[in-house]
Amino acid sequence: MATAERDYYELLGVDRGAGDTDIKRAFRKLARELHPDVSDAPDAADRFKEVAEAYEVLSNPESRELYDRYGHAGLQRGGFSPGHVDLGNLSDIFSAFFGDGHFGSRQGGRSARGGDIAAQVEISLVDAYNGVKVEVPLRVAAECDRCSGNRAEPGTSPTTCPTCAGNGVTQQVSQSVFGQFVRQSACRQCGGAGRIVETPCEQCDGDGRVVEEHALDVDIPAGIHDGQQIRAQGEGHAGAAGSRPGDAYVHIRVLAHERLVRDGDHLVTAAQVTMTDAALGVTISVPTPEGDYELELPAGVQPGEVRVVRGRGMPALQSSRRGDLHVHVEVGVPRKLDAEQRTLLTSLGEKLGDDAYRRDDSFFERLKSAFR
Repeated sequence: MATAERDYYELLGVDRGAGDTDIKRAFRKLARELHPDVSDAPDAADRFKEVAEAYEVLSNPESRELYDRYGHAGLQRGGFSPGHVDLGNLSDIFSAFFGDGHFGSRQGGRSARGGDIAAQVEISLVDAYNGVKVEVPLRVAAECDRCSGNRAEPGTSPTTCPTCAGNGVTQQVSQSVFGQFVRQSACRQCGGAGRIVETPCEQCDGDGRVVEEHALDVDIPAGIHDGQQIRAQGEGHAGAAGSRPGDAYVHIRVLAHERLVRDGDHLVTAAQVTMTDAALGVTISVPTPEGDYELELPAGVQPGEVRVVRGRGMPALQSSRRGDLHVHVEVGVPRKLDAEQRTLLTSLGEKLGDDAYRRDDSFFERLKSAFR
């Protein structure tokens, strides 16, 4: 049965009135059982994805309320979809509780660092031009302040796992015609932690971390491009057993401007002038991120001509150089003429003659340059 058709409470094995602690405990238990490094079941990975999706939805009060009232259809209408809720994607959830290395990743008896987390912010082209400071909301696994991350209720202490002797991993040696093979896997008794907590901390339920809301201040530099990301070291999920935290990666989306198009560090816009203004010359206002700029078009400017305004484009990232503003000139031709206007234009055309329309050879070079 597809995940979208499964009941999330059934997947986690809890009833609909379960509290946050019960939901977290059920997810942690299933995650430890189903991770491929621990389980030999062929469908373990798919089942883990299902329970992780269920946890994503039920651990968030907003998405849980939508699901309880309207089911999967309500989640879709509310903008929630698997892998796109508050705790991020599947790897984010797993890393939040078990670290980057997951099970069996301990080195020298120390747990791997905390998991990374991803977020996305949208800024305007003007913000990308000037640089901006934004506040990014995150949900991260932080060290439990009650047990200081050691997972045990204050007044008690974890004990060394007798199976793995505190290493977090066990080894199996097998013999074959090719020689001796050593297989290392996470200790099943302690789940790779190396220590056993007899009396779990009541606040974090023995995990050593709790999920908290956190606001991250991010300085977005001037000139940043759409799709680039900023790394904030140490702002990800807390590591297990006091190991260093992961990082936060902020993906930047630069929204489209209504009158400007970005081309590298250059900006491109279009300006329409009338046939008479093109012939006589005119001063027009063109947009820039700093406001309108007065551009003088010479008499005889041609349709499709590109006027370049130096230094009015985007700032180059981490440089003092700036791109240019490219203005594509469009010449408007009257669509309707009355009899008098037609007579005047006919008379003007006869008086101008062919010399007035003499081709400017450099126009084709400029046109090719614009396409390049």
